[in-house]
Amino acid sequence: MLMDESIRNYIQNVASKEPTPGGGSVAALAGSLGSALTAMVGYLTIGRKMYEELDNEAKKEMDNNFEELKKSIEKLNYIVDEDTKAFDKVMEAFKLPKETDEEKKNRSQAIQEGYKVALEVPLRCAEECFKVLELQKIFADYGNVNAITDVGVGALLAATGLEGALLNVKINLNSIKDQEYKNKMEQKIDNLLKEGTEIKEELMKTVYKRLG
Repeated sequence: MLMDESIRNYIQNVASKEPTPGGGSVAALAGSLGSALTAMVGYLTIGRKMYEELDNEAKKEMDNNFEELKKSIEKLNYIVDEDTKAFDKVMEAFKLPKETDEEKKNRSQAIQEGYKVALEVPLRCAEECFKVLELQKIFADYGNVNAITDVGVGALLAATGLEGALLNVKINLNSIKDQEYKNKMEQKIDNLLKEGTEIKEELMKTVYKRLG
């Protein structure tokens, strides 16, 4: 399991001639680190004077988002490893026999299904990173000002995880022939990237404002 290795070993594995871990795994790790940094800000805020001065609605939102961030860390950590297996179905399909017309047809269908499976993992990563960006707002607004740069780095990492994962969705989507499926997925990619970028930019504006 990649997540059980040291940071040094993970980086060496990424830098090696092996195709995995690659960009998808690294995108998930970026998202997890972004979530972790924001959770740290939660620990440095909740229960302190600045937190007690918030109204009950803001406290409730921060408490809830803090718990959700911890869940996101675990989900993204899982994807760090899962992404390395995402392309397995495609590779298995390419190995299927192709002597007869029936075999060629079955192989082609299996390859197409494999590409759909392959993009499901990075899509889940992108959606989770998008969620992290949404969860970060309360901490940008009211988190411990002494840790506001950690909110900023966390937002940048979550946004990197989002866009990086979407790149992997897109490259698999390019091989899919089902045009209706492609159109639907391309719309989802565009929406996630557009809205995620807007949230990240708003977060960074708040960070720089509070940073002074």
